[in-house]
Amino acid sequence: MSLDSVTQSVDEAVSGFFEPIAKWLGEVVFYTVPVGGTDLPLIVAWLVVAGLVFTGWFGLVQLRKFKLAVDVVRGKYDEKGSTGEVNHFQALTAAVSGTVGLGNIAGVAVAVSIGGPGATFWMILCGLLGMATKFVEVTLGVKYREVHPDGTVSGGPMHYLPKGLAERFGKNGKTLGKVLAVLASFLILFFGLFGGNLFQVNQSYAQLVSVTGGEDGALGSSAGALFFGILIAALVGIVLLGGIRSIANVTSRLVPAMAGIYVVACLIVILVNITAVPDAVVSIVEGAFNPEGVAGGVLGALIIGFKRAAFSNEAGLGSAPIAHSAVKTKHPASEGLVALLEPFIDTVVVCTMTALTIVIANPASWDEARAGEDIGGVTITSDAFETVLPWFPYILTVAVLLFAVSTVLTWGYYGLKSWTYLFGRSRASEVTYKIVYTVFAVAGSLLTLQTLIDMADAFLFTLAVINIIGLYLLAPVVKRELGSFLEFVRARKADPNAGDGDDDQEPVKTTV
Repeated sequence: MSLDSVTQSVDEAVSGFFEPIAKWLGEVVFYTVPVGGTDLPLIVAWLVVAGLVFTGWFGLVQLRKFKLAVDVVRGKYDEKGSTGEVNHFQALTAAVSGTVGLGNIAGVAVAVSIGGPGATFWMILCGLLGMATKFVEVTLGVKYREVHPDGTVSGGPMHYLPKGLAERFGKNGKTLGKVLAVLASFLILFFGLFGGNLFQVNQSYAQLVSVTGGEDGALGSSAGALFFGILIAALVGIVLLGGIRSIANVTSRLVPAMAGIYVVACLIVILVNITAVPDAVVSIVEGAFNPEGVAGGVLGALIIGFKRAAFSNEAGLGSAPIAHSAVKTKHPASEGLVALLEPFIDTVVVCTMTALTIVIANPASWDEARAGEDIGGVTITSDAFETVLPWFPYILTVAVLLFAVSTVLTWGYYGLKSWTYLFGRSRASEVTYKIVYTVFAVAGSLLTLQTLIDMADAFLFTLAVINIIGLYLLAPVVKRELGSFLEFVRARKADPNAGDGDDDQEPVKTTV
């Protein structure tokens, strides 16, 4: 029996068993209600409302404190003797690598095909709102992180939900928090294995095959798929063994590189078509409020834009606080401010650049997609670049590989923290997880397991329901932490040496 027939049999068996479960779960989690002639997914509304609430609660923190956030990333307010494993910049790039990915390339193309150019406007707005949500959850992630005896750090909703709720509401809060923490850990772990690992490897392999001769090319065979999977698994396994420091060292180089390559390519297309920029901007703004040919009109364009942005930047899902919690800082809100830059980079910059490139280049495949043709998002984006850069598919392949590897690494870390919360931090437990995770990377090039990936998406957004309830209940804690950090900033401005002592701040608590 050939490898192809084995993998196909596995795919069919898994899909046949899990498809009814995935379908039911998807209908529940992504339940839609008819609004203004289109369907509104309630989970998207849940994420957007959270962004609106936290934007108001913290007085437009994403705009008022944007410059301060950049200063923190630059190390202007670093303190000697701070607990943690990585600096602010490394924590940011590690978290961004988990969100910036294929959704920014393919998902945006789908958004502007279904919702028209106007979807871009609403995508940007949703990204700006998500900055406030990200600030809240990451501040809590650092506030209630757990520092282990060996100096490593664990954080995320599995830590701030039980600790924070116990601190605010006592015994009942602690019990509720523990239940939510176990659920959050399981949901993150499942998505990490299938959505953050298997799917990324599968899609990057597919793109690589497409530019190397297709199924008849060097990598089109089962042997080629196996080789690619083993190579990615080896790279991921080596980096994962080094923990967050190793992951941060890699992502702090990969993320700027992949973002740089992609944004430069966008700018080339835009500059070559510079005379078309004003009309493109006008079409985006007009399309946001007066879209043509979009189901549901303005509301339809709004929903498509919000949906794409919410799925892209993961604000409110509780995943990013896991990476940010490892930062070296004595002030939780300092990293919360750093984290608000994440949706800005992911959605406001990268997603917008993709959309603007497609609108300006106006490839034939985009017109066909808007007319109802079933055309993949990656194809539309690639065609847009190809109007100026005929060799762009090769550059896109490099970008996709960088996106995929960095995402696999980051979700490997997220999954590890969930695994150890559920099964303990023993060496045997951690090694078991890393073996399982690397095996999934190999399977990613051989299998699709689309049904399990669909389930993983549903699980990840179920996490948003659990996480945001906790964020609402713990928002007063975040407000106090922000006030404490702003007081420190004022003191540092008055005296540049303020806060540089090793014992001027209590160590991070590891118990409730």
